This record gives sequence, structure tokens and C-alpha cells, in this order.
Amino acid sequence: MEELMNDLIMSEKHGSESYTSGVTESSCSNLRKVLTQCEQNILKSQEDVFNAMNTRGWYNTKKSDSQEVQQAKDTFNQMKNELS
Repeated sequence: MEELMNDLIMSEKHGSESYTSGVTESSCSNLRKVLTQCEQNILKSQEDVFNAMNTRGWYNTKKSDSQEVQQAKDTFNQMKNELS
């Protein structure tokens, strides 16, 4: 069961990446809307699989301390400012 769920979550991640590429590369607004909805659906499915795995101890994540979170925010803001 764990291996099956791991395969499923990896497939969900790959699908999400594909939808993101489709959304960002499409010039048709209707297609973008459809792909965006598909991406939202797959992200919800991925969240459900993640939660099921995490509950069973099959997908553990590291808890970040406040310093690590602040560092990530600072890095993001610096990159954002450089692009402005």
C-alpha cells in the first residue's frame, strides 16, 4: 500500500508540473481556464494522498524553525525585488 501511494503522489506531482507548463505556455484564455481548473483538481488530490501518507508515517516532513522560515522569506523578497 505504501509503495502504491508513493507512486500515486509522484504521478500527481508530475501531472501538476505538466498543467503548470500548459497554463503558462497557452495563449488561449479558455484553455488556460480549463488547465487551471485541472491543476487545482490534481493539487487537491495530491493533498489528500499526502495527508493519508503523512498520517500513516509514510511521508514525513521536516518542521522548520522560525529562523529558517524568515530566511526563506528574505530570500524570496530579495529575488522579488531584483525582478522589479
